[in-house]
Amino acid sequence: MPIGPARMPLLEHLGELRMRLVRIVACLFIGVVVFYMATPTIGQFLLDPVQEFLKEGPNGTVDMVILDPFEAFSVRFKISIWAALVACSPVVLWQLLAFFLPALKPKERKWFMPTFVVGVLLFIFGVVFCYLIILNPAFQWLTDQATGLGTIQPRLSTYIDIIIKFEIGFGIAFELPLVVFYLVIFDVIPYKKLRNMWREIYVGLLIFSAMVTPDASPITMALMFAALIGLYEVSLLISRVVLAKRIKQQNEELALEESDGA
Repeated sequence: MPIGPARMPLLEHLGELRMRLVRIVACLFIGVVVFYMATPTIGQFLLDPVQEFLKEGPNGTVDMVILDPFEAFSVRFKISIWAALVACSPVVLWQLLAFFLPALKPKERKWFMPTFVVGVLLFIFGVVFCYLIILNPAFQWLTDQATGLGTIQPRLSTYIDIIIKFEIGFGIAFELPLVVFYLVIFDVIPYKKLRNMWREIYVGLLIFSAMVTPDASPITMALMFAALIGLYEVSLLISRVVLAKRIKQQNEELALEESDGA
């Protein structure tokens, strides 16, 4: 896909943005149409990690409540949108990065393809991590809250909505290493400050984990918090190895500023 020139009039920039948004919407639309026909299979796949907390129907699938035909349509539509978003994530990320690429310096453009590949892999890794590690303990905790109060009548739209929010939330949260990497490479926040501010950043990640997780489960929040801390530390380590010269230059500039201030 072509990359626009570095300098363009404002209207041409807006035109390019519109073109890339049209491509994203078109890709998602095609994905929704394709995956809509397969929503029963995808829905059963999404519910598989929490199947032990649900009743099994006569045909071997989970037995859940659907209140009306409109709810059935909305659930299938949500599932198809989620599947299209995951499947089209490479196209979406490519179009967004390609729009901002002309603003980068020639030395910074070399990070474009690695950023694209890593960004897609991190999003997918976050979705898979949520599916395999998070969903089961989260729903176990939520289900246990009904003990002594009543019997849960699982409603399909509610379960699917929560699962999709979990998946997308973790997929976006796992982009943290890219954020840290570019904070360092673009001199927004020097590596030394990111390293020294670990207490404040840990608190921020804890608050972020509480906001992103769609349930009130401390288990879910703790798992996301632990994953984000691991990603943050790994991203700092990778930045220190890959951007050793840049970090050395940043440290020298910080030392010079501190000496001038003294």
